[in-house]
Amino acid sequence: MVVGGGFAGLGLLRHLEARLPPEAAELTLLSPVDHQLYTSLLPRVCAGDVEPRHLAVATRAVLRRTVLRLGHAVSVDLGGRTVTLRTRDGGHETVEWDRLVLAPGAVTRTFDIPGLAEHALGLKNLAEAVYLRDHVLRQLEYADAAPDETARRQRCTFVVVGAGYTGTELAAQLARFTADAVKHYPRLRAEDLRWLLLDLAPRVLPELNPALGRRAAAVLAERGVDVRLGTSVSEAHADRIVLTDGTAVPTHTLVWCAGVAPSPLMATLGLETVKGRLRTDEFFAVPGTEDVFALGDAAAVPDLTKPDAPPAGQTAQHAMREGAAAARNVAASLGYGRRRRYSHRDLGFVVDLGGTDAVGNPLGLTLSGLPAAVVTQGYHLYALPAWSNRLRLASDMALAVFAPPQIVQLGFQAPAHPSISAAENTDLYGGS
Repeated sequence: MVVGGGFAGLGLLRHLEARLPPEAAELTLLSPVDHQLYTSLLPRVCAGDVEPRHLAVATRAVLRRTVLRLGHAVSVDLGGRTVTLRTRDGGHETVEWDRLVLAPGAVTRTFDIPGLAEHALGLKNLAEAVYLRDHVLRQLEYADAAPDETARRQRCTFVVVGAGYTGTELAAQLARFTADAVKHYPRLRAEDLRWLLLDLAPRVLPELNPALGRRAAAVLAERGVDVRLGTSVSEAHADRIVLTDGTAVPTHTLVWCAGVAPSPLMATLGLETVKGRLRTDEFFAVPGTEDVFALGDAAAVPDLTKPDAPPAGQTAQHAMREGAAAARNVAASLGYGRRRRYSHRDLGFVVDLGGTDAVGNPLGLTLSGLPAAVVTQGYHLYALPAWSNRLRLASDMALAVFAPPQIVQLGFQAPAHPSISAAENTDLYGGS
């Protein structure tokens, strides 16, 4: 039984189906959705360059023998070898297992900042991405109809917190998108737009080498993004935020991209964790348990390529490789093959800034501009696990080059509380 159908969980099941004969095991996936979401391109969904469903890889398109059970795994009984599943209709089911693989992924990391839970928007799933796109376009509509310049500027001010991969990509791509979109509103001017990118870190993209961070910062500056480092949000309200330096910023848009946290499920197990991630050994086995494995963003898997074996990074690259390696070890526990320690060779990272701008260090090379953009798009096409999704994504990328963006909302109406916890269902775990 595998909990979680993301990069790690779905990848593991694909390799298990290849390694195990049909009579060796019954494979079950517990997941709240029937697809793997290619989260790396969610900023492009927000910018309208990619059709949302083209990033959803259908589970049944890549898994042939696995039984899919839809719902949230909300508790695990390690002694009784059962998982409690909360189904889509609000009911509960108990499911038994012989081998358990925990790969529930991560959720948006938030902090106890006044007003943050009520007013911040996240970007971890398709619903949040499409909602954010609609929200930005709604603000432009409201601004175009605003009675005075003060209200207009407030609606046209957008704040993104987090200058890592997601926040940097989102700010760069949406600044570019709104610069095009504003031309369709007769009462708005390009000067009305204001994008802020905040982070407590000393530089943009602190995970990459400084040269790439500087190049990304230059692209942000060219697009009019006001980058404020060493700064975050101390209060959030419906119509303004207050920064840690005391500055009040009138706005109706706060997007929180300040990192990820492990699935709250891990905190319910009563097992050793590392910053919320379930500790494993180098074979993905969970110490103190029998026949339990863990991998992906919610697991602290030692990376043997680094001194003292710190946990592997919470990246899609790690998750995909962990899936293949963990499948070998799960199969070995059933008598098929031999287990192997996890060892990761870093292939580098790419950051998509939209258009012909990107930065990256694939295979140790330092790239920016058009060469980096070509490598970035090629990598994303390669990483998608289904050829039909690749074909559709390639057509989206081609259309984005030659066709103007569609300035239209998709019909996601504003709920009473479009909070991160509601969108990501973290309230199912006792408010974690």
